[in-house]
Amino acid sequence: MSVQPPPISPCHDPASFGPAPRRATRQVHIGGVAVGGDAPVVVQSMTNTDTADVAATTKQIGELWRAGSELVRITVNNPKSAAAVPRIAERLAMQGISVPIIGDFHYNGHQLLANEPACAEALAKYRINPGNVGFGKKKDLQFAQLIEFALRYDKPVRIGANWGSLDQSLATRLMDENAQRPEPWSAARVLREALIRSALDSAQRAVELGLPAERIVLSCKVSGVQELIAVYRDLATRSDFALHLGLTEAGIGSKGIVASSAALAVLLQEGIGDTVRISLTPEPGAPRTQEVVVAQELLQTLGLRAFTPMVTACPGCGRTTSEFFQELAGRVQEHVRAKMPEWKISHPGAENMTLAVMGCVVNGPGESRHADIGISLPGTGEAPAAPVFIDGQKSVTLRGERIAEEFVALVDDYVERRYGRLAEAG
Repeated sequence: MSVQPPPISPCHDPASFGPAPRRATRQVHIGGVAVGGDAPVVVQSMTNTDTADVAATTKQIGELWRAGSELVRITVNNPKSAAAVPRIAERLAMQGISVPIIGDFHYNGHQLLANEPACAEALAKYRINPGNVGFGKKKDLQFAQLIEFALRYDKPVRIGANWGSLDQSLATRLMDENAQRPEPWSAARVLREALIRSALDSAQRAVELGLPAERIVLSCKVSGVQELIAVYRDLATRSDFALHLGLTEAGIGSKGIVASSAALAVLLQEGIGDTVRISLTPEPGAPRTQEVVVAQELLQTLGLRAFTPMVTACPGCGRTTSEFFQELAGRVQEHVRAKMPEWKISHPGAENMTLAVMGCVVNGPGESRHADIGISLPGTGEAPAAPVFIDGQKSVTLRGERIAEEFVALVDDYVERRYGRLAEAG
């Protein structure tokens, strides 16, 4: 029997502009960061250092935080990593980095938290995987012990079911029940149901043990785009817990970016999801912060958040044989992203600014007029002049060897004039 995905929420016309209203979920507070409810969708990331290496882990958390990660998860998998957590938290505090740290536990989390109370206290949230929290008769006991630590230290938890570590006893039971149906579901649907039930049943058990629903975040991660959309559409209709979105493994390079964007954009457009992580496999030598930038750009492109001014630039064609417009677009984007931590404090609102760097006369002036500030560079055979448009009006024409420096200076001047007044008024 073929299974059709649930219809898009009737409260939202897909042809209309903008995402659907956010699904009503409970709000969870994680070390001062609100997730769910009416809070903005939160960006998070995860380190890939050995947590026991205090210096390396502290350094990478700082890099992720400076890139804009609002929550950072770390692996806590052995006694050395658990003992390192409070030292990492102390170093971060000394550096003025206040990002909440989430502990990722599998198999032995109950033992690590029992043996390292300073770790239990330092973490802002615990991540529990119901598929490997324990096995056989120990499963319920060890899950209950983790919830007890969350209660003792007043911590929220993410109950994160995962396609790759699905509770096999639950999957087997649901397969047996499915065989008794007059019209059995497909195996894929039964496994999706097992994933969702693993999360929901564990959340219900946590509530029964005394953990408030306002301290629970759920996730049901898979690697396939269509499977993820189907799972979260179903999950969103069956609970009001805050939801964490992300493919469990997105992949490397453009594949990972495209897969994550394809899946999460559909769900976010439908109002599903309260916090996101883009689980990219870093290319050799690439910074871990790339996944933070992709998450920010996804949310900003959908109109859900604003993090940094974004540059519209043409793709280039036979009219733009020079690479100068590409170099300028990259330079401007890097400049505003580097300035944003300062502007966020001194020039609030600058993150909403739009810029355009265009390469010829065909679309250049028009696109530049649509941006807050834009430049239309000369294409092949065009006059060597670059008009700059500010707030829709032609302001100045740049010429010569210093066009890049002069345009960047005009951007800084625009930010000062427009958003500096907002700061003074506040």
